[in-house]
Amino acid sequence: MIESEVPIHIPIMLCEVAQFLNLQRGGNFLDCTFGGGGHSRYFLENYPNITLFAIDRDPEVVVHAEKLRAEFGNRFQFFTRLFSEIDRIPLPLLQGIFFDFGVSSFQLDGETRGFSFRYHMPLDMRMNPQNGIAVDEFLATADRDQLIEAIRDFGEERHWRKVIDLILAKRGSEIIKYADTFAEYIAENLPKNFHEKIHPATRTFQGLRIAVNGELEEIRNALPKAFEQLDHDGRLVTLSFHSLEDRIVKQFFNEKAGKAINCHEKWNDRSTVARILTKKPITPTATEKINNHRSRSTKLRALEKF
Repeated sequence: MIESEVPIHIPIMLCEVAQFLNLQRGGNFLDCTFGGGGHSRYFLENYPNITLFAIDRDPEVVVHAEKLRAEFGNRFQFFTRLFSEIDRIPLPLLQGIFFDFGVSSFQLDGETRGFSFRYHMPLDMRMNPQNGIAVDEFLATADRDQLIEAIRDFGEERHWRKVIDLILAKRGSEIIKYADTFAEYIAENLPKNFHEKIHPATRTFQGLRIAVNGELEEIRNALPKAFEQLDHDGRLVTLSFHSLEDRIVKQFFNEKAGKAINCHEKWNDRSTVARILTKKPITPTATEKINNHRSRSTKLRALEKF
């Protein structure tokens, strides 16, 4: 792939996120998923009365953080942390906290981490390559139940049985050690669906990435900690990219807003400590979806603490 074909990182729903965070009020805010720093830069450039803290588990994003630190000085501070470790960071009470779940564009487009099946690179997909096990090791050692959880539950792959059989058939071979060969192997052996707009390996890659990074558990652990860090009238804003992330956020918001989160609860079973600002999730405009294909599945939800 030539350089001009590599997708450019475009932060998603910048104006909408800033509006729901209520950045114009000024104060202290936290970007829990710094990534390439696109949202953080926009916040700092357009809202001079804020101080922004940012965290990310990926040590490679430090270079982006250093640029913002040099440009904005004490208005910006960065910590290399999991976002579930918010309670371990010396933070003031915050007026707003932002989560942009999933994997960042610079990780997806990188040629060394194995997130993309465009490149012949080892299947790693760890958001922090210094911790945990890589996907190629997971594929070599996981039992069937672990593979079912990753492919069926996390990847939501309808042909999960076939994919697992393919993995077990080639376990130990070079084919499933590299991103491009593994993706090609899946594509060649799954039933053809000419109405499907995504690559046949997309859901499998998603499930494996979620599994090795513990992404859903991270969200479940981080949301209550983030809520506790909010000041009164502070806001929590999230961007989700698939139903598994969005479901966790929706249930957490409903719980804080005093709504029943399952059919066995009544409306008044819970205390109300926040209000939901997004009756339905906000989605990108038609123009943004055209200009940035990665925004198509995005859902924004916002909550305000009492």
